Amino acid sequence: MANFETVGFVGLGVMGEPMCRNLVQKSGLGVIGFDLSHEPMERLAAYGVAPAQNLDQVMERADVVLFSLPSGAEVDALCNMEGGILSLTRKGQTIVDLGTTPVPLTRQLAQDFAGRGAAFADAPVSRTRAAAEAGTLSILVGGDEATFADIKPLLDCFAEEVTLCGDIGAGQVVKQLNNMVLTETVVALAEALSVGRRAGLDDKLLFETLTKCSADSFALRNHGMKALLPGEFPERAFPTTYMLKDVAYALELGGEQGVRMPGAELAKSLLEETAEAGFAENYFPALINVLDRGE
Repeated sequence: MANFETVGFVGLGVMGEPMCRNLVQKSGLGVIGFDLSHEPMERLAAYGVAPAQNLDQVMERADVVLFSLPSGAEVDALCNMEGGILSLTRKGQTIVDLGTTPVPLTRQLAQDFAGRGAAFADAPVSRTRAAAEAGTLSILVGGDEATFADIKPLLDCFAEEVTLCGDIGAGQVVKQLNNMVLTETVVALAEALSVGRRAGLDDKLLFETLTKCSADSFALRNHGMKALLPGEFPERAFPTTYMLKDVAYALELGGEQGVRMPGAELAKSLLEETAEAGFAENYFPALINVLDRGE
């Protein structure tokens, strides 16, 4: 794993905590973790993750620093605030963003870290919290080949697929388009389920039959069968607000490329309705609750 001895992990939330746990269990390296909440640090300490009191401790000790944050706003603040990661970075460190961040910000951060003598890669993760727990995520990397070769053994600790998508920002492009397609598919599944119910079909029969037809998909077998069908939309999964942010990023990207995206616009509108209806923190397939109102 390059010359890494200690890994810093910042952001131990819904996805970050299980990723950090898999990392310390499988990498054989020292791991130091930091989050504004003490609870995940206490839980991870039982697995050998050293809790940091502040960012300074992470940046002083870590050869490579991974961070998993909810949105670009948090990434911007973490990196650029007074006493943030950028100001604390030293020459030779490697910085990896595991979250979903706007492409222009990603590319600017890469330049800024390069100016400090540090390598940078965007490596947004894909798939569900259950995949994070199991260590079977798919990770989409943007960066140069040398940095990718250095960080891939770390990413392999919590992912079963790690793909170099291209230069800096390419991982973010693929991730945002993936979540756009996923959301539009979940909208279609929710519509089908709502119509099927009102037409007198058995819910389970409908979805199980679709898995045998051309409508089969990862979204159907996971978001459909495991969330829409039982009507289970827990908090601390991938909430409506997170997916709304990702679809908005995809729309911004499309706008920059001059592409009309009516399907994504519809998905964004429905997610906004879902959040306004009180499901902002629920697993995003909760959007079926808005459809089921029949409005």
